[in-house]
Amino acid sequence: MKPLKPLHRHLVNTSRKVVCTAALAASLTTAAVVTNSPIAGAGEAEPTPDSPQAEDRGDARLDLPDLLADPAPPPGATSPEGAVSGIPATALDAYKRAELSVAAALPGCHLPWQLLAGIGRTESVHASGYGLKADGYTEKPIRGPRLDGNGFAEIRDTDKGEWDADAVYDRAVGPMQFIPSTWTTWGADGNGDSKRDPNNIYDASLGAGLYLCAGGRNLSDAAQLDKAILSYNSSREYVNTVLGYMRQYQAGDGVVGVPNPPAGNYPTPNPPVLPTPPVYRPPVTRPPVTPPVTTPPVTTPPVTTPPVTPPVTPPAAPHLDRLEAVGSTELKAEAGTAFTQAPQVKAVLSDGKPAADQVVVLSVDEDGTGGTVFAADGKNFAVLHTDANGLATMPALKAGAKAGTFVLRASGYDSSREVTVKFTGTVTPKPAPVADLLVRSDADAAKPLEAVAGAKITGVEFLATAKGAPVAGAKATASVGTMDKDGTWVPADPAKAGTTPYFLDKDGKKLTESELAPTGPDGKIALPELITTGVTPGKYALRVRISEKVLVTLEITITPAPAA
Repeated sequence: MKPLKPLHRHLVNTSRKVVCTAALAASLTTAAVVTNSPIAGAGEAEPTPDSPQAEDRGDARLDLPDLLADPAPPPGATSPEGAVSGIPATALDAYKRAELSVAAALPGCHLPWQLLAGIGRTESVHASGYGLKADGYTEKPIRGPRLDGNGFAEIRDTDKGEWDADAVYDRAVGPMQFIPSTWTTWGADGNGDSKRDPNNIYDASLGAGLYLCAGGRNLSDAAQLDKAILSYNSSREYVNTVLGYMRQYQAGDGVVGVPNPPAGNYPTPNPPVLPTPPVYRPPVTRPPVTPPVTTPPVTTPPVTTPPVTPPVTPPAAPHLDRLEAVGSTELKAEAGTAFTQAPQVKAVLSDGKPAADQVVVLSVDEDGTGGTVFAADGKNFAVLHTDANGLATMPALKAGAKAGTFVLRASGYDSSREVTVKFTGTVTPKPAPVADLLVRSDADAAKPLEAVAGAKITGVEFLATAKGAPVAGAKATASVGTMDKDGTWVPADPAKAGTTPYFLDKDGKKLTESELAPTGPDGKIALPELITTGVTPGKYALRVRISEKVLVTLEITITPAPAA
């Protein structure tokens, strides 16, 4: 193993720490925070150095050039106090997402993302050289040596080759080098795609975080941190290497993301097995042998032994057993409006009692609505605590801008398992506003409609509005007729089309009435050409109508054509 580079140590004043913290919070999207299911189900209460993951399994590190293994930060990323370290941007995002997810689910663990980065650096150099992509997958699979007992531990196949493409022996897989059987227990979905894939750095980072925190560990305690890393790889040199990188990433200004390096044909070295410190066994001092002494027999009265009471095993402490939906699991609202339902979930312990003060993580998943979020802060996740009755009421949701569906997932966690209940959300289209006013809107709107017999009337437009705003999609009908002496509208007889101004359909048929195209986004609609060929000069009327109450009527004057 290559020696660790010197750790960067910087001093940063209090105000700078505050600025950096704010910048970090601003840089993470809402999707990066507890949007998805952490652990797959019940598993080891606490992995130990005897767990399969801790076995001597080699690693998948490529022999990369220094510029790829420890890339320099981009220009301008160095502060006056000293340099920062560079980590591929996707890997850095995955580690930070996992830290926030675990903090919400297991707040007592205090998992730093720099610990995940230390493991990722040690196991696969942050997936560098394998073609790490923005979605967290790699162009080339990351697989460790075959665990057939030849130089490494022997671990017979546990996944039928699903993850490691080997149906006889296991291999460690993915950027965080999970043993397939370990992934079966601790597999997680770190990027909200409803998959748990150890080859995805988002999933693998969250799975690693949950594995390290198992059994109620507090990683801010040095002894428990040491124990957690040993459960990942039972080697003192491995622990020291991971801690070295972790502290380097924690030092001074920390880390910046650099572009994901491309895949390359780099060799995979086979370093010697990391040594395990020998167990110290002190020499045994034997006492001198004393020759036996002959003594007269002693008569011992019989001793009555009282009956032994078997030890009483105390009952196991109750744990989180399930989350239950209270009421309907169907949510419905119009696009862009607030949901009127306020769904509740109940957390129940294994002894049937309510789980008070239980953390419940809510997330909007599989969103096809253009952004359904919690109304209070515009985020697609929320973290709640149950009350004394085990109940948690979800904050108000605001529907996305388009029709579609989504899943609202409520998840609860204890130290070794996840329980989930899902709600189905439906967003329906928002009804188009109904126009309440229709007016002529073309440039000559102030002028009367006039034409010489035989000419065409063109360029006439109308505007439909609702409460002063343009209405798109409004449908109108244009009709030709006359006004009687009382000012009453009299439609033209369709059979006499051509004796009054008329429209032409696509086949050239003369019409006294025409269905207009719907109004555009600007609320406007154009009148088709109004033809006067063969029309008797005189007064006529044009009526454009959206509804019985929303219409406009204009007078048309046809004058005689000049004498030849």
